[in-house]
Parts: sequence; C-alpha cells; structure tokens
Amino acid sequence: MNANFRVVLDACVLANFGLCDLFLALAETPRLYQPVWNREILDEVQRTVVGKLGWPEALSKSWREAVESAFPEALVTGEESLVAVCANHDKDRHVLATAIRGHAELIVTINLRHFPPEALKPWDVSACHPADYLITLYSLNAGVVVARLEEIARKRKRTPEQHVALLGKSVPAFAAHVAEAVGWDLPDLRG
Repeated sequence: MNANFRVVLDACVLANFGLCDLFLALAETPRLYQPVWNREILDEVQRTVVGKLGWPEALSKSWREAVESAFPEALVTGEESLVAVCANHDKDRHVLATAIRGHAELIVTINLRHFPPEALKPWDVSACHPADYLITLYSLNAGVVVARLEEIARKRKRTPEQHVALLGKSVPAFAAHVAEAVGWDLPDLRG
C-alpha cells in the first residue's frame, strides 16, 4: 500500500464526525491513502448529519463544500452505469460501483454485511471495518497517525488520550491498539 492507494469511504464512516476527521486528516499531505466517494455518498452523509444527528443545514453544506474543496480528486462520476452489474446489497451497489469506476481496491465501511466477499471478488475489491483500516495505516506509518491524532486533539482542546478514548466508542480495537503501542492510559469516558 502507498499514499496513492485509493479507498472508498462509505457514508457511515464519513457521517461519524470523529472517524471522518481522522480519515480525512490521514488523507492530507503527507497522505497515507487517497479517499474516494461519489455524490450519492456525500448526499447520504448530509441527510444523516441533518436528519439523525441534528446538524443545521448550513453546517452540513459547509462541511460538504470544505470536503469537496480539500479533496477534489476524490469525487468519482459515471459509476451509475455499473450499479446494475454489482451483486452486493442493493442499497450499497453505488458504493461498489464507485470503487470499480474509481479504481479503488478497498471500501471502508461499518456495514460489512452489505459487501459480501463473493460480490466483491470479481472486481478485485475488498471491504473492511474502519478500525481494521486505521490499524493498517498505523502499522504503515505510526508517526503520522499519532501526529494527526495529537493535532485533532489539540484542535478539540482535549488530551490525545481523551481523543483516542472518544474514538474508542466507534473503533475500540483501533483505540486499544494505539493506546497499547504508545503507552497511553485511556480515561474511562462512561457515565
């Protein structure tokens, strides 16, 4: 894997602000991978953050404009013609079509059941959970991952340990992996 390794980030990853923040930070220079998505994925993120998470429309629009401006090369178009030949869950066929059209070998998603290996194999695409891919990125360049975690924590006025503990609510395996590797004692945020 290299910095040009193209990865589709599913809407369920981008709609989780903590995960989105880290994944996009890891795609900035010096990037560890190249993110890929389509308009439908970004539309779904906007619907989720407004409808389910209560973001104001203006904030949702601002987020999308910032993401599209920061990563113009991530947008894949023309995937619609491939949707009909995709055999994964019908709701997420556009995601696999985006991987195919965008030459991405990996889909990062929480909804792994929507991407069974037998539906991905003909296209040489695989899917993995965000925690697993973050652990892979950490193994490739721990220094960049830790630096980005520290930068995000600083911006959020948290300690790195607090930030990783919060991430642990979504990706506990990654949080535990980083904490053990770096020697951080993560605070208990329950309650």
